[in-house]
Amino acid sequence: MVKFFINRPIFATVLALIIVVAGLVTLNVLPIAQYPDITPPTVQVSAVYPGADAQTVAQTVGLPIEQQVNGVDGMLYMSSNSSSSGAYSLTITFAVGTDIDMATVMVQNRVSIAQSSLPEAVIVQGITTKKQSSNIVMMLSLTSRDSLYDGLYLSNYASLNLTDQLARLPGVGSVSVMGAGNYSMRIWLDPEVMRIRNLTPDMVFQAISTQNRQVSAGYVGQPIAEANNPYQYTLTVKGRLTTPEEFGNIILRTEQGGKILRLKDIARIELGSSSYNVTSRLRGQQAAAIAIYQLPGSNSLEVSKAVRAKMEEIASTLPQGVEYGVTLDTTEVINASIDEVLVTFLETTALVVLVIFLFLQNFRAVIIPCLSIPVSLIGTLAVMGALGFSVNTLTLFGLILAIAIVVDDAIIVVENSSRYMDTGKYTAREAVTKAMSELVGPVIGVVLVLLAVFIPTTFIGGISGQLYKQFDLTIAAATVLSGINSLTLTPALCALFLRVTNDPKFVVFKAFNKVYDKTQKIYDDVVDRMLKHQLVTLIIFLIVSATAAVMFMRWPSTFI
Repeated sequence: MVKFFINRPIFATVLALIIVVAGLVTLNVLPIAQYPDITPPTVQVSAVYPGADAQTVAQTVGLPIEQQVNGVDGMLYMSSNSSSSGAYSLTITFAVGTDIDMATVMVQNRVSIAQSSLPEAVIVQGITTKKQSSNIVMMLSLTSRDSLYDGLYLSNYASLNLTDQLARLPGVGSVSVMGAGNYSMRIWLDPEVMRIRNLTPDMVFQAISTQNRQVSAGYVGQPIAEANNPYQYTLTVKGRLTTPEEFGNIILRTEQGGKILRLKDIARIELGSSSYNVTSRLRGQQAAAIAIYQLPGSNSLEVSKAVRAKMEEIASTLPQGVEYGVTLDTTEVINASIDEVLVTFLETTALVVLVIFLFLQNFRAVIIPCLSIPVSLIGTLAVMGALGFSVNTLTLFGLILAIAIVVDDAIIVVENSSRYMDTGKYTAREAVTKAMSELVGPVIGVVLVLLAVFIPTTFIGGISGQLYKQFDLTIAAATVLSGINSLTLTPALCALFLRVTNDPKFVVFKAFNKVYDKTQKIYDDVVDRMLKHQLVTLIIFLIVSATAAVMFMRWPSTFI
């Protein structure tokens, strides 16, 4: 089979070009992130029970929901939080790889079953079920020059005018405003007056719910009206209340003697924040914080560019005195880490090429690995795309380590072919054919051995397994493609480029060869003495191994 490619170099070149084109096309669509997407997907259920304490919320809201949601398909565990402000949240964590959209639907179905057991006030407030992304790609801030606007105004403005526009951008999973909250009508009840008037918070809540609603008033002039009425009118009436004065006029009941008890008689009413549990400040100044969450599988660099471009467009429409800023951009770390990896990648490639040139001392021989290395590495990108991987620190690190593996396969083909050509007995094609007859088995064997090292670690479960999977399969893919190139492209290139040369050695090469020969002689002497004193050699080996084991156990380690 190898002889087929040696005799048909164009076919081998076309095969290599197909691999390169596939890799380059895939590179344009590969998601880019700092680390692989290894965090388990989560779904959050939120509800509010106004006026209830934490224990009441846990018993009346949390317990029914958790009983129904528990055991949903793919669930790993769930955690809930009930606060004294009446807020309840349940976070369900699913196994890595679970379809988050389907998980959200399943949780919503379970929550719907539990609604019949929940207090009416909770149902009226609404129960929210949404997928939760923990991957914040950016944090924006809205601030006011000279404190012209407070944090409540800024947060409310961001919720009404910015979140929808940002959420529509490609790659954005969700947008969350963190700050003083939205404008809401705050009704501060006077407990002493309520006791005297014999009122309860539920009675007040019912009165507000009844009188603060949007209703349809009907029509005037609809059939069957008088025949001579040529017009039909749709009646519009004032719906929901909007000012503290209007809320203050809500009728609670009619007292004896016809006196009307209104809401303003028992409460202080003001326009304020929906919640005072969270505040946001930037450099000591009130602000609104906007969190941009990345959609799984998207390109964080493209998300960052899109958000920045959109905010530049929106900046001209912001109220006078309001400014926006980027307080956090994780893509800066990603860019820095990727740049460092790429620099290391280029340095490694240059070092490998230099070593090849130094040892083979033949410019034609250097060209062959320089052409075959990119084929294997770029082709690996196509495999990464097929496996659903992203361009991240781990996969790039795997590609760096794969350079040594990739170049080794090319070097042994070039070196063995050069060895036969230097005898002067063979033409280039004959020398390559002779060399490959000895190398087919070893090349395939090396590939299989390396696969036996890397493939088993991909079956490790959990988050660590996901990390090993992308790292190891990247190296495995590069190894397989390197083996294919060593049996197809590299022999064909050797037959085309290698020539017998009798040119005098460059002075640098002569000096290098002398040093190398002396080093080799010293090495041979050391090995010879070690073989003569095997017990001493074994003791030294055990000491070195024990020292390495102790250092490994004591060396500090981190997750990544």
